[in-house]
Amino acid sequence: MIPAPFDYKRAGSAAEAISIVSQYGDDAKFLAGGHSLLPLMKLRLAQPAVLVDIARVNDLSYIRDAGDHIAIGALTRHTELEHSSLLQQHVPLLSHAASHVGDPQVRHRGTLGGSIAHADPASDLPATTLALGATYVAQGPNGTREIAATDFYKGFLESALAADEMLTEVRVPKMDGAGWSFQKFNRRAQDWAIVGVAAWRKGSNAGVALVNMGSTPVLATSVNNAISQGSSVEDAARLASNEAEPQDDMNASADYRRHLASVLVRRALEQSSC
Repeated sequence: MIPAPFDYKRAGSAAEAISIVSQYGDDAKFLAGGHSLLPLMKLRLAQPAVLVDIARVNDLSYIRDAGDHIAIGALTRHTELEHSSLLQQHVPLLSHAASHVGDPQVRHRGTLGGSIAHADPASDLPATTLALGATYVAQGPNGTREIAATDFYKGFLESALAADEMLTEVRVPKMDGAGWSFQKFNRRAQDWAIVGVAAWRKGSNAGVALVNMGSTPVLATSVNNAISQGSSVEDAARLASNEAEPQDDMNASADYRRHLASVLVRRALEQSSC
């Protein structure tokens, strides 16, 4: 498969990248790791006229302690999340989930910001940051703004980012000793999840989000509310699909996905109990 013709521009800073994209609007796309965008271009499902390469914007690659949260630059690669001692100490769920993304080649090229901005419901890290209550920072020609993860995902591969905005940072609250679990059911280790679950729990507080159970990452609000009201793990897990809209595809039927979601949520809640 060969992509449609496009122009290529390399940005040296976030400000330069945003300036270039502002000139072209919807005809331009950011390129970081490329694992999401390039396959779509090869299938001609995406045909940007201009690619703005931001992979060398080094000031957007970092993992920092910011008090009550960990601040992560959008160009931080999955492998850096996986091996970060700071994340392993304060947000181990995110570090562990990153280790399940694709294979080592993907993890060494793919970025956290790229995964989130692409807004693929089958991707592991959007759902994980959603479960953790993350905030995303977007920068555009008019400045920066913060977007709650719960407000970010609008539809299949659609997000709240404007055409001239770039995701620059992900802010993830510290887990403060909460129990956690990441469950992923797939055919092979490097495959997309047929269903995935990211969960944390501390006393009566919990956060559960689902991978590949709808057109967006799904926050399992019914499960979270049930735990907060003192329901048993089994009863809460039965509510796993309440907010979900799973679809039939070549890997699984919608009914099978609902069953898997309940099983994996139960396992995740049992494992994260503390």
